Amino acid sequence: MERSKAAVLAETYRQLTQSGMSGVSIDDVARNSGVAKTTIYRHWPSRSALLIDACSRMGGAQAVPDKGNLRSDLQALTATVAEQLRTAAWPSVLPSIIDAAQRDPNIAAMHSAMHEGNMAPFYAIVERAKGRGEIPPDSHAADFIAAALGPLFYRRWFSNEAIDDRFVDAVVNSAVEVAIRGSTHGSAATNVKSARPSTVRRSARRKPE
Repeated sequence: MERSKAAVLAETYRQLTQSGMSGVSIDDVARNSGVAKTTIYRHWPSRSALLIDACSRMGGAQAVPDKGNLRSDLQALTATVAEQLRTAAWPSVLPSIIDAAQRDPNIAAMHSAMHEGNMAPFYAIVERAKGRGEIPPDSHAADFIAAALGPLFYRRWFSNEAIDDRFVDAVVNSAVEVAIRGSTHGSAATNVKSARPSTVRRSARRKPE
């Protein structure tokens, strides 16, 4: 039984990496894995349940590094993410998971759990850096993580530029600067919100020409 489950999951994952969630067919999974559809549905009551099980096994959270300081810890984490973005299979699947999560609450819950687990090591190194006094206690972990991972994801899924060591080093340095600044200048969202009223007032004071 475990062997048949493993065969089904392997074939499902293969199809996911080739054509995303929308391209997975139970008929094709059964044919290519050699496992009958009745057996597949005995293990997974629906196509969605099979997809969730297969996707939930992708990747996995990293261990929390302890290199002595925030920059070295972040370097270790981002270097691994960068390598995975270059070579692993999950980066080709994730966009379709995000898309499907907009319509399927079960997939949305799975994606949320995956995201939380994958981000946990980043939150952990921020909290430890606060405890060491490396960064202000009001540093926003979410801003730090966005600064560290956003540029990597942008190059992988949008610009298709190289995610090389030089780029990773630059991203790490920039993210650490974000953490060191803390909330002195506020988060990006706060700055945008606070700028809008003054912009409106200035526009309102303009005299018609």
